[in-house]
Amino acid sequence: MTFLAIAEAVLKDSSPLNAQQIWDKALISGLAAQVKTTGKTPWATLGAQLYVDLKNNAATKFCKVGKGKFALAEMQQTVDTSIVAAVLPESINIEAAGNQKKVEKLLQSVKQEEYYLEKHLHPFLAHFAFYKLKAYAKTLNHSKSAKSSYGEWVHPDMVSCAFPFLQDGWHSEVSSLSRSIGNASIRLCSFELKRKLDMTNLREVFFQAVSNSSWANESYLVAAKISDSQDFLSELKRLSSSFNIGVIRLNTEHPDKAEIILPARFKENLDWDTMNKLAMNKDFKDFLSRVQKDLKSNEVYKEQYDKVFSQSELLKSIETIQFG
Repeated sequence: MTFLAIAEAVLKDSSPLNAQQIWDKALISGLAAQVKTTGKTPWATLGAQLYVDLKNNAATKFCKVGKGKFALAEMQQTVDTSIVAAVLPESINIEAAGNQKKVEKLLQSVKQEEYYLEKHLHPFLAHFAFYKLKAYAKTLNHSKSAKSSYGEWVHPDMVSCAFPFLQDGWHSEVSSLSRSIGNASIRLCSFELKRKLDMTNLREVFFQAVSNSSWANESYLVAAKISDSQDFLSELKRLSSSFNIGVIRLNTEHPDKAEIILPARFKENLDWDTMNKLAMNKDFKDFLSRVQKDLKSNEVYKEQYDKVFSQSELLKSIETIQFG
């Protein structure tokens, strides 16, 4: 038997399983003995073949359910609550799901659940900052914050700087003069980044953005998945207007279509006291030092900021996370 044949045989009588679980059941049933393999991690080989089949075989018999689990594609047509229960969070009452259509809708939402982490969105935001904000961005590693009396202080996820000499229409002579008279006209932005944003986490993450990012010229709350509920959007708009926090929607399928859905209000003056607290973080100190050096040299040393990937490179990175 092949690995795919074993997976098919096991999944015919099972809820969605990951590769390790499929192999374990194959060992118990004796199916594993029917495949020739000398590898020390046959479940990894099985998982890799499933991912390849999903990616390249238009007539694949399998489907991906939830995070890292597989099922037979035919199950999509005959969904029952036991399948949903295997992949939905425990907080959801399966029996309350009601009829078949509601169950299928719940399962579909799980299938579309983000398979990436917040850290995987950082390159998407760096791409957006460079092409849409004309700025270079840098990720702040929270583990590099010094322990002190501000031990509870939390840092923004990313920061960026837009340099005057990179702006359209600015001549080098004008840029040099602005620096010489102490008016460099840089624009510092601060970002709080989340995978998704809806009514369940709105207040928590919004006020996290207020606390961590309101020191900058522009402050943003950023997410890849943003609820389209009218009640949610109304509340989001109210909070954005009240606290001058902008909202950016990233797009993991079309990175160049990321957009500012609510603009941030530009502040002329930076909050220096808050910046001083943030300087407990080595990445933030390096960022400030780098901005100063780049202003002085009138040239950006881009290697000191997050790398700006192309749209095709970003899509490939997400595909790698999804399919292994």
